Amino acid sequence: MIPKEHRIAGQGAIFLCALLWSTSGLFIRLVDWHPMVIAGSRSLLAALVLLALRCLLPGQKAEKAGVRTLFKNAPKYVICGLFYTATMVSFVIANKMTASANAILLQYAAPVWAMLLAWIFLHERPRWDHWCALVMVSMGMFFVFSGGLAAGSLSGDSIALISGIAFGANTVVLRAKKDSNTADILFFSHIICFVISIPFFFLHPPSMTVNNILCMTYMGIFQLGLASALFAYGIKRIPAVQAMLTATIEPVLNPVWVLLAIGEKPQLPVIAGGSVIIAAVVFSSVVSLSKHK
Repeated sequence: MIPKEHRIAGQGAIFLCALLWSTSGLFIRLVDWHPMVIAGSRSLLAALVLLALRCLLPGQKAEKAGVRTLFKNAPKYVICGLFYTATMVSFVIANKMTASANAILLQYAAPVWAMLLAWIFLHERPRWDHWCALVMVSMGMFFVFSGGLAAGSLSGDSIALISGIAFGANTVVLRAKKDSNTADILFFSHIICFVISIPFFFLHPPSMTVNNILCMTYMGIFQLGLASALFAYGIKRIPAVQAMLTATIEPVLNPVWVLLAIGEKPQLPVIAGGSVIIAAVVFSSVVSLSKHK
């Protein structure tokens, strides 16, 4: 039984995480680096943020979560963290091989995979409101991305689908490790992502302009680092499928930031689909918070 105040805190943390994640589309467009260089750079900064939080937060010290313990548990955390690494890397690759809309749509099939995997491995049986919300999210995604589905490729779409499965599996793994320091798993995920990206720094040297540095600093510290800490906090307090449903506001908010920053207006289907998705998230959140278990 999860206390209501914990569920509220967890739901709020995942919402703020999705809010930060949603700004990635805008800031990635503002940086003229190779996608893998961007992925590796922001993951390195995110790992440093998680390491700093681990050492400085009073709650972390109370759990005796020192740096020595972190690296002592490295082998098992690395194995668990591979799912999030796969999510980040495959999503970047998919965006290069297929339409961006396809990649986002297929990745955000993650709530379905999270629901199925959590049901099988964690015995978190989905409730009726989860099923309803999933149907609503699917409808909303169809409206949002219906215009871009014809522009994809089979190989790119397949990799995007893998990204969605890995994203859902990552949420289930973190949920299964809720009694551990889940931020440690994300820490090693970012380390692995950075290591994988190293060759691209030599193949595609980044231009160190003020704009690029400022954008990457924001993405590393806030959009990915702080977001990872919030996700690790929230997933301990709410079911995996609920976390994934809340995270679906990310692709809805992406075009909003682009509109506000550079004036690129979303089409009517995007607005309609986004409204349906937000309604689904609000519906599932309200019902979830009203439950006693």
